[in-house]
Amino acid sequence: MISNTHIFISLIFFHFFIKTAQSSNNVSATNADSNVLACGSSSAATDANGRNWVPDSKFLASSENSITAAAQFQDPSLPSTIPYMTARIFTSSSTYVFSVSSKSRHWVRLHFYPSSYSNLNTSDAYCSVTANGFTLLRNFSASITSQALTQAYIIKEFSLLPIHSGSLNLTFTPSSSKNGAVAFVNGVEVISMPEIFQPAVMVGFAGESLEAENSSLQTMFRLNVGGQYIPATNDTGLSRTWYDDSPYLYGASFGVTSEADANVTIQYPSNVPKFIAPADVYRTSRTMGPTSKLNLNYNLTWVFQVDGNFTYLLRLHFCEYQLSKANQRVFDIFINNKTAQPAADVMAWVNSKKGVPVYKDFAIYVEKGNGDEEIWVALHPSVSSKPEFYDAILNGLEIFKFNDTSGNLAGPNPVPSLLQQKAVAKQVPRSFAPSRSNKIGVIVGGVVGGVTGFGLVVGLVVCLNHQKKPTSSGRKAASPSWLPLYGSSRTKSSSGSSRITALGGGLCRHFSLAEIKYATKNFNESENNPDGPKMVAEQKANDAFVMHTTLLSIEEEETEDSGNAIFSQIMNPQGR
Repeated sequence: MISNTHIFISLIFFHFFIKTAQSSNNVSATNADSNVLACGSSSAATDANGRNWVPDSKFLASSENSITAAAQFQDPSLPSTIPYMTARIFTSSSTYVFSVSSKSRHWVRLHFYPSSYSNLNTSDAYCSVTANGFTLLRNFSASITSQALTQAYIIKEFSLLPIHSGSLNLTFTPSSSKNGAVAFVNGVEVISMPEIFQPAVMVGFAGESLEAENSSLQTMFRLNVGGQYIPATNDTGLSRTWYDDSPYLYGASFGVTSEADANVTIQYPSNVPKFIAPADVYRTSRTMGPTSKLNLNYNLTWVFQVDGNFTYLLRLHFCEYQLSKANQRVFDIFINNKTAQPAADVMAWVNSKKGVPVYKDFAIYVEKGNGDEEIWVALHPSVSSKPEFYDAILNGLEIFKFNDTSGNLAGPNPVPSLLQQKAVAKQVPRSFAPSRSNKIGVIVGGVVGGVTGFGLVVGLVVCLNHQKKPTSSGRKAASPSWLPLYGSSRTKSSSGSSRITALGGGLCRHFSLAEIKYATKNFNESENNPDGPKMVAEQKANDAFVMHTTLLSIEEEETEDSGNAIFSQIMNPQGR
């Protein structure tokens, strides 16, 4: 009897030990390999989010074909100086070698900052990048990509299949199609990850699915729908970054955003691992709005520019934190005008449990067309289901690109917008020859500037004193809120937060950072300036005049027929 009891207790302990070991393995799998390199740096450093970056030199198979460089200009949009202010430049094919687990997938992230370097013209940087037989990038230009996307820095993220040899070789090769081409990179991450992919339903092919777990993939978009930017340090251990979805919304109907109440707890079911997406993704959402009649007359739609001749995996994240039962909110999901999921009912999927996440994977092939290859995701209330509310909901959206049959993930460089291309061609040369009138202008400008500055200080003091005066209710008067004309703002209500679009959003002329850089010669205050500091005031004025006349001349040349095309390019630059 005693021996049987001992055996029973031993079995229970053994079962608990196995479960604990499996759980530990699942957790450690995400952190088994973590190589985060600041390329070109001579010492370890910590970025603004607290992530540690180490020098890249010891991972290079050979340093003979590379040099290091420091960026000469720090763009204010950079999230951190680490790793973007240093770079590794390759003059010929060079390889990083990483010892990795042979049993797990790995993230590979490449960071590029095409700024000014003392020994590199980034416009000459065209490269290919391969990883153990997979082509990640081909003839890639970080400069062109940055200009087309109007972004100062570029991050390319890939999820690679397990490397059975245990050695991941990441090779950078300058493009052979351009004379004098070099390759460069600012940061490299190689981090192990759990298997997050599964078979995805093929849209347009009834009963067919695609086994994503057998492919390497590139992350194209990762959006926190209805929510805010989520940095890598706030992810679920997979160091992913989640972005706002509003730039990809189509049309004037933005829907309504909301956030779960504080008393709602996100409860992951057994079939949804916590690492699939952070709770912050499931705590916010975008819906169509409270008016059923209006909702029946439009689709809640997102549009994405992608590369043609590839298959894409779309992962849609859902979580109901307002409703309480099935058939309250039922909707159809369309991808590129094809029905991906009819009568989607989130509460029915989770057995009417509030705050329970669920996700659905779909796959679709995008053919190469005339340069406007796109993925459209649209939600519309399911009329045939006769739900209580004619509405739709989405909490998160990820889009991944499958490798093709040759192991290629590389697409072409995006095309800069028409306005950006003309801004480059229409640059006006500047002249700052010193003259007596110029010197007088500097003196007058200094006096006027001093008087203006004094007036601003006085005005600021008056405003601050006014804000400190109590209102009739005894509270301090709140500072006035504002809505940026180029975007939108959020206002809080009792039910959550709603997006309000500024009335003048589409009526004003907006200048991208790239356009301003072109017009101001990258904010250069000393070029063609023999008198040094004395001429800075006039040079800034001339810079502003050059930028103004350059961009206005572009607009004046446009005919009425092409006006809409330019507006479209401003709002939706190709490749974004």
